Amino acid sequence: MMLPLRISNATRILAETQDEYFALAIRDEVEDGIPIMTSVWEPTPAELAMLNAGGAVRLTICGTIHPPVMLATQPAPDEKG
Repeated sequence: MMLPLRISNATRILAETQDEYFALAIRDEVEDGIPIMTSVWEPTPAELAMLNAGGAVRLTICGTIHPPVMLATQPAPDEKG
């Protein structure tokens, strides 16, 4: 299972006190007048190998209503921070 990372300039942490969930650092922003929450995830070595072999990213939503979502990639953080 991909691991949530600490996003730069996080504005809050979701599920911080809920032991059954990963604590998820998010950054609240507004893009084109739409409020968005962004988080960063890192694939495990096994997941990365699967992706490199042509696998795909799967998104799971808890509940019965599918909210608008976006998936993207981003470069690795540079070593300076």
